Amino acid sequence: MKAKKARKNKKVIVAMSGGVDSSVSAFLLKNQGYLVEGAFIRLWPLIEAEKRAEKIARALQIPFYVFNFEKDFKKKVVDYFLAGYKKGITPNPCVVCNREIKFGLFLKKALAMRADYVATGHYAKKINDTKNKKIKLLRAKDKNKDQSYFLWTLNQKQLEKTLFPVANYKRAEVESLAKKNRLPLFGAKKSQEVCFILKTTESFLKDKLKTKQGNIVDKKNNILGKHQGLHFYTIGQRKGIKLTGGPYYVLKKDLKNNALIVTKNKKDLIKRELILKNINWVSGKEPSLPLKVSVKIRYCQKPVPAVIIKNLKRKYKLIFSNPKEAVASGQSAVFYNGQEVLGGGVIV
Repeated sequence: MKAKKARKNKKVIVAMSGGVDSSVSAFLLKNQGYLVEGAFIRLWPLIEAEKRAEKIARALQIPFYVFNFEKDFKKKVVDYFLAGYKKGITPNPCVVCNREIKFGLFLKKALAMRADYVATGHYAKKINDTKNKKIKLLRAKDKNKDQSYFLWTLNQKQLEKTLFPVANYKRAEVESLAKKNRLPLFGAKKSQEVCFILKTTESFLKDKLKTKQGNIVDKKNNILGKHQGLHFYTIGQRKGIKLTGGPYYVLKKDLKNNALIVTKNKKDLIKRELILKNINWVSGKEPSLPLKVSVKIRYCQKPVPAVIIKNLKRKYKLIFSNPKEAVASGQSAVFYNGQEVLGGGVIV
């Protein structure tokens, strides 16, 4: 009862997408005694989602706002995504959106409106480590929905002002809460991997980038066929190469000669180590290196053992205990110590 009373004057602005997770987040916070307000972050025209978020806010009897970040989103996220593919890398727009928009512009706007916290529907957890005087970012209870991988750029100030209400719930439990409390979520779709891509990444890139044909070659530079544009391929890709006698895998992208280098041997894709840039340590302090960690280089994979060491020119080297295949430049490598997110970096 004391905890609920203490929260009574704490204002939280919830990023409401019109989906299940953020709607239940607002519901939970209100029940916990917070002074809850909702905000739809408009990144591009999504009329139905915006209307649904407003309808849910009315059902919860909370104030509702629309924050228009369309121009910023295009510049900081979509243009970054397209520029990455032009350079031949595989960017991760969700990581950048969290850093620049949700925990950047949105947090700044909410604090300017005298909010004590912002909240999102992310499946991630935070705890106060009073002994070490830091806030820890942890994996969520639902390991199948855990989104801590996308939050490695967060710092202590951001975590201090952020709440993750569904951290200790399984997705099925969140859906059950929504139904039980009759939240008007009719028409809400499950969130997509890349929210601004309505169909496929390939169709989006075809629409936004010029295609330039080039040769598909093997390691000895023998011409095997033609590709329609290097930006349609990522390292380790097998589908879509369209060569007979396969399967073939994308090994490298030669931007200078506009050539796609492929291999039949999956062992060619294996790497023992990689270089990272733009490292962020969630605690704000670099730990003593070398450091043994568990690491994910893709969202949908289990963490694997590795060691981080300092490299030249403010970069870091990650050495795997067991070699990994299909390491793609531009993706995020995220470091864990058990359930805790230590930080991450961008694969060079």
